Amino acid sequence: MLKRTALVTAITSTLLATAAQASPLSLKVLGQPAGSGMIAQQKEQPFFESFSEHTGIEANVEYLPVDVAGIPDTDGLRVLRSGLFDIVSLRGPQVSRDEPSILGLDLIGMNTSFEAGRENIDAYSDYVDSRLQERFNAKLLGVWPAGPQIIFCRDEIGGLSDLQGKRVRVGDQSAANFVGGLGATGIAMPFGDVQQSLSRGVIDCAITGPASANSGGWPESTSTVLPIALQLAVNGYAINLDTWNSLTEQQQVELEGAIAELSNDIWGYSEALYEDAMRCNAGESPCEFGTSYSLTEVPVAQEDLDKVAAAVEEVSLPTWASQCNAVADDCEAVWRETVGQKLGL
Repeated sequence: MLKRTALVTAITSTLLATAAQASPLSLKVLGQPAGSGMIAQQKEQPFFESFSEHTGIEANVEYLPVDVAGIPDTDGLRVLRSGLFDIVSLRGPQVSRDEPSILGLDLIGMNTSFEAGRENIDAYSDYVDSRLQERFNAKLLGVWPAGPQIIFCRDEIGGLSDLQGKRVRVGDQSAANFVGGLGATGIAMPFGDVQQSLSRGVIDCAITGPASANSGGWPESTSTVLPIALQLAVNGYAINLDTWNSLTEQQQVELEGAIAELSNDIWGYSEALYEDAMRCNAGESPCEFGTSYSLTEVPVAQEDLDKVAAAVEEVSLPTWASQCNAVADDCEAVWRETVGQKLGL
């Protein structure tokens, strides 16, 4: 009788385990803000809404933009650690306040082109991943750029020197330090508040990518754009480690490969969006993805290019290194061994 009971129990356990494995996964995904632009609308959201098709993993996915979920975009890493969402589309500059190493992917003056950005970001991503695993119970799956961050102003400017005395919306502390060195005041502000703040004169200028500016209607409240790339606004995808460890080895391979493919796709799309948005914002053709405006595009002087290039060593690296080393002794050392060598620092 005991043997029979044990046999029934074993069979039942096996059937339950098999049924559990056969059941589709349930994943909650926290995405980019709904109004942040074409990357979220055309690449990210379709990927997660057709998750099984893209990954080969049977799953029921609930995708929510971070602003629709009512969660501050600065809380992305805390959300991952809590397990409230399984996968989070991290907004790099915003979450870097909780994990400074993320800023090491995109210091002012470090990624002045898409090509340079790919190399520098790849060189430091493994270190950032190790920090997320250690501190936030999260694994970094992919990294991508919103695009070159350039300067939009209400009034006409001729170059970086004209920012002196102005209030400039910035995306992170690295940018705030840079504009501060130019005599401007860097102001952190959620993307959704910028257009109205420009319109009312609360701020004089603001930094973002041209596609995001177009999507957010910034050209309605600005007159001039200075197209000098300060950084690439790096974002990424990360998964809660408990969720990751619950996947089979095959599912992990499929998910990692699919996110890598999505991230790579966004790199190319981001570059195409940048070029198109620059034409749209200036009222030029073809304008395929955005709204046509009539901003004045200021020619970039070599003097300003030199200022941005010098900012890595003179402004952004020293300040960031002191912040990052305070939470991780090897933060700057690893950066210098990887990215720093590529930049000749």
